[in-house]
Amino acid sequence: MPVSAVRILVVDDFAAWRQSVRSMLQSYAELQIIGETGDGEAAVRQAAEMRPDLILLDVSLPRLNGIEAAKQIQKLLPTTAILFLSMNHHQEVVRTALNSGAHGYVLKADAQNELRPAIEAVLQGKKFVSSGVRLDKGEGR
Repeated sequence: MPVSAVRILVVDDFAAWRQSVRSMLQSYAELQIIGETGDGEAAVRQAAEMRPDLILLDVSLPRLNGIEAAKQIQKLLPTTAILFLSMNHHQEVVRTALNSGAHGYVLKADAQNELRPAIEAVLQGKKFVSSGVRLDKGEGR
């Protein structure tokens, strides 16, 4: 990890979950949550203004879903890492999310154990997919 703090934007429409994420990450001094929001349109705006290093993004968001928000953010900020953090474990959704420019996908159910390793992986330019996600090797692209 770099010596400077990793600046994180948390995007989820459930405020209690955003607080849970904050709690999971608070013991890591190098991880700094610089903002949070509950909808996709605001996520794109805040990303453009704040220029975070990492965005933790839910798939299901009001006004603009997370996958569309990720596409827009990647166009604006191609060096910002995007890590989906979602309850949705359907293969097609996961695959679409990863094809939107995201670097990883963590199931909320696995976040307690996998969020930190996922963050480390995506910040190193690696892909990360939650152990609870089943992606068939022979399917898709």
